Amino acid sequence: MEKRISIPNKKDIIDAYIDYKDETQAIIIMHPHSLMGGDMNNPVVQLIQQVFTDKNLTTLRFNFRGVGKSSGQFDDGIGEQDDTIAVMDYLKSQGRNQIILAGYSFGAWVLAHVAKRVPYNHGIMISPPVAFMDFSGIQTIPELKTVITGTHDEFAPPNLVQSRLPDWQANAQLHIIDGADHFFSGHMDALEKILDAVSQ
Repeated sequence: MEKRISIPNKKDIIDAYIDYKDETQAIIIMHPHSLMGGDMNNPVVQLIQQVFTDKNLTTLRFNFRGVGKSSGQFDDGIGEQDDTIAVMDYLKSQGRNQIILAGYSFGAWVLAHVAKRVPYNHGIMISPPVAFMDFSGIQTIPELKTVITGTHDEFAPPNLVQSRLPDWQANAQLHIIDGADHFFSGHMDALEKILDAVSQ
């Protein structure tokens, strides 16, 4: 069962939910854009959490700075990277050193940039908004394993996502859900099926 916790982040506090399961493996889930209503209660974020708690991994979803009860204010994705790293440090302090990062939309952009700063074990990008945000500074994402988008996703159009994969990680698996938009409206079952098949 999830427990609400506060994680220290320098002078700020990160609001999070954690479900303690596996003692070494954990997944951190990053939510969509803070200024567009994104938070850790987003339906896709909650779906990811449920799928991986069913796999017996420790799951942690959190609000970026300035969202919900997390202190601070939106920082154009820079401070949000610091938030993610603080969450990673917290899990490592609990002995959970095998970390999966899963980012949805803006969260996928944050994941891509965190990859330049700290290592992790496995990356999952859902709807990376390549048509909306600047990914030009991203050269490689070594641990990227899975990328998911929909045929009707205007922010993460499959052709643009596919064109970036050789640079990000040529071996990453791209899954395209037919008919799905950026919010996976009416296609959550298909998204769940793909996530459930993601290997550890």
